[in-house]
Amino acid sequence: MYKCAIIMAAGEGKRMKSDTPKVLHKVCGKEMVNHVIDTMRAAGLDDLNVIVGRGAEKVKEETKSRNVSYSLQSEQLGTGHAVMCAKDFLKGKKGLVAIFTGDAPLIKEETVKKLMDFHEAKGYDATILTSVIEDPTGYGRIVRKNEEVEKIVEHKDCNESELQLKEINAGMYCFDIESLLDSLGKLKNNNAQGEYYLTDVIGILKAQGKKVGALITEFEETIGVNSRKELAQAEQILKRRINEKHMGNGVTIIDPFNTYIGIDVEIGKDTIIYPGNFIEGKTVIKEGCILYPNSRIKDSIIEKWVTIQSSVILESHVGEETTVGPFAYLRPETKIGKHARIGDFVEIKKSTIGDNTKVSHLTYIGDAEVGTGCNFGCGTVVVNYDGKAKYKTIIGDNAFIGCNTNLVSPVEVKDNSYIAAGSTITKEVPEGSLAIARARQINIEGWVDKKGLKK
Repeated sequence: MYKCAIIMAAGEGKRMKSDTPKVLHKVCGKEMVNHVIDTMRAAGLDDLNVIVGRGAEKVKEETKSRNVSYSLQSEQLGTGHAVMCAKDFLKGKKGLVAIFTGDAPLIKEETVKKLMDFHEAKGYDATILTSVIEDPTGYGRIVRKNEEVEKIVEHKDCNESELQLKEINAGMYCFDIESLLDSLGKLKNNNAQGEYYLTDVIGILKAQGKKVGALITEFEETIGVNSRKELAQAEQILKRRINEKHMGNGVTIIDPFNTYIGIDVEIGKDTIIYPGNFIEGKTVIKEGCILYPNSRIKDSIIEKWVTIQSSVILESHVGEETTVGPFAYLRPETKIGKHARIGDFVEIKKSTIGDNTKVSHLTYIGDAEVGTGCNFGCGTVVVNYDGKAKYKTIIGDNAFIGCNTNLVSPVEVKDNSYIAAGSTITKEVPEGSLAIARARQINIEGWVDKKGLKK
């Protein structure tokens, strides 16, 4: 059977009090609408249509890499109207359409699959995702008859017996596409708000003798985000899920309440993560690593048995058995080899550092290729920028760079060479050489007395 999905992402989100469209607020580092899109994809839905409205161009920009189509809801006239705006997407199609909301990022892949399978197996024209909660105040109630859904009754319209019902509408659905299109043409907006409600489609289908079912899932999955408070609640729920998944896979998380891991992060077994770490984007941390407190790692690959202390690593690659930090900063396009040492207050940008090389402290390396087995003294600076352009420094294997050295790019330091402390290197250093580029020391006897500076 052909299957597609519509994601409603046109809402204004007034309670968010933000210039950012509501669905673009992030939960665990990813925009809410992209959570939903990725979940739909993982559930096997390839043909996705996102209904955009307020901030449409921003939403399109943030979702363009997901290969979705768009429908525009220029006026906010209800959920039924939103789906009406996707008529062109559905036109001529036969099969199943899943309808979800872009502000409900906690829905699980397995729940989407279960909803579609249930819908298909039972031969329903519509299937509603529902939850059972102790206090359903304010929610539309599901009224069943012989297991099928008879109707959805809004809380304000419930009679005494309906108020006792605890099964509520989660606002997520599966529809037979042809049945949905036919019903959309019959929707009315004769209500106080003058809006078209998708829930009214259920009544239209029932009036035609169509079959409507409901699948119960955990309420937590269906929570929509309409305020900053609810955004924080969604963050906590998803953070807990993510951390529990990694712990179940053999990762030690010392304090899950204070460890922040993005949903797309991969972590190998026997890695130990201390509190205060933020691991973001598509980071991959392989097995046996130790992340001591308070690092930020984003879109990076950390190989096996790496130790990281209180550092920032962005879009970089760190080789096996290397140590990083404390207080190191690896900027994008940095690649560190195996058994290397990147120490305290070291910044590396767009550079390759070879195996067994030590950059222990207070050093800046930018736009450089560094070989294996090198040693950098404290206070080394690769001077890669002349005010207009960036240039490259190349350092061979087993080079020793003395303390307080400036390497003025473009320059090359050959294999097995030494640079004396305090040197400013502007020319190539030949292999096996010692380079000294500093003024000779001069002592002027009696200078303090002559100047009258003696205390």
